[in-house]
Amino acid sequence: MIQPDGPAAPERRPRARFAQPGAGDLAVACVSVSPEHTNAQVYEIFARHRELGCLPVLEQGRPIGLINRTLFLSQISKPFHKELFEKKSCIAFMDKEPLVVEAATSIEQLALLTVESGEKALADGFLVVEQGQFLGLGYGLDLMRVIAEQQAERNRHIMQSIDYASVIQRSMLSGSAAALARRLPDACLVWEPRDTVGGDFYQFSEDADGWFAAVADCTGHGVPGAFLTLIAHAALKQALERLGPRDPAALLGELSRDIQASLGQVDGGEGGSNDGLDAALLWFDAASGRLRFAGARTPLLLLEPGQAGVTQIDADRLGLGYADTPSDARWTTHEIPLRPGTLVLTCTDGLIDQVGGPKAIAFGKRRVREALVRHRERPMAELGAALLQELADYQGEQRRRDDLTLFGFRCP
Repeated sequence: MIQPDGPAAPERRPRARFAQPGAGDLAVACVSVSPEHTNAQVYEIFARHRELGCLPVLEQGRPIGLINRTLFLSQISKPFHKELFEKKSCIAFMDKEPLVVEAATSIEQLALLTVESGEKALADGFLVVEQGQFLGLGYGLDLMRVIAEQQAERNRHIMQSIDYASVIQRSMLSGSAAALARRLPDACLVWEPRDTVGGDFYQFSEDADGWFAAVADCTGHGVPGAFLTLIAHAALKQALERLGPRDPAALLGELSRDIQASLGQVDGGEGGSNDGLDAALLWFDAASGRLRFAGARTPLLLLEPGQAGVTQIDADRLGLGYADTPSDARWTTHEIPLRPGTLVLTCTDGLIDQVGGPKAIAFGKRRVREALVRHRERPMAELGAALLQELADYQGEQRRRDDLTLFGFRCP
């Protein structure tokens, strides 16, 4: 028979290197009693072991109950209870249904079992056994600490992966940024994902007789949005190789069909997704000074020299690649003669939809137009920076809602 203050439970075996922690790693050796022990003996044990919150009750090395210190002392101190119960078996005041888990139980499974057992498993602890034999007592606080450490480690690995994904996404865009800097000295390009990676992307390429630009906003943001940008960016590149850059509307149609095919969204396909993108595609013919624009829910803003206000060239109100977008859908190409000095700008809705101000409403198109007029004399890089500063001031303490991409240039 185990003595009231007898030997502690056996030491746990060391965990193998790289093995995931389990319930056995939380088992703490402690004093235990058997049904033969009286309540008087339990009282003495609690008196000697002030640190002991609970006392396991074992029968032939197998746990059959758990005595909570606070509950036991409150019961035994009631009038006449000491006289009535001190010589009786300690099972009178034990919890007969404590949580008992095998040492091999994973931390995730242990957490679920603890939640199912209710508050007592967190407060009193749980009994850890190996093939039914008692190893030690596990504590809810230790379990929560291990769960927090595991979650922190998972988050660290996730963030490392996302950081590397950001490197890939930025590398994908870097060639376009370099080409833009070479071709258009008075231009601005802003790409600000809400998170480390984002669902917006841009593309810029030079040609012998002009240049092509695209600004796109894919469904979602963060990792899902970034994954879709890889698909859409590749699809746009393939469409450019097949059709060339001079017909933006035809490119939108080709891009939409490629996205539908990639995501299994053709004719209401069973892929389970309904994702796509909004976009503005531009082709500038250097010889004629004419701009061709086609937009899918992404308009174009123009501010000509001497013009009092901003002109908006509306986009078609049909997104690209969605399951309900007709496969034979067509978009409109607008051909716009640009006078030298004309300011041209397009952006994703992360700019106009950002909430802020005293009424917590969207920044809106009107504020964008007013800012363009207000800063029209500045170089485009400064104009873009001023627009972002006005947005930041308006946003205040509000959380950023979406990714933001902005492309603008001044016609030479």
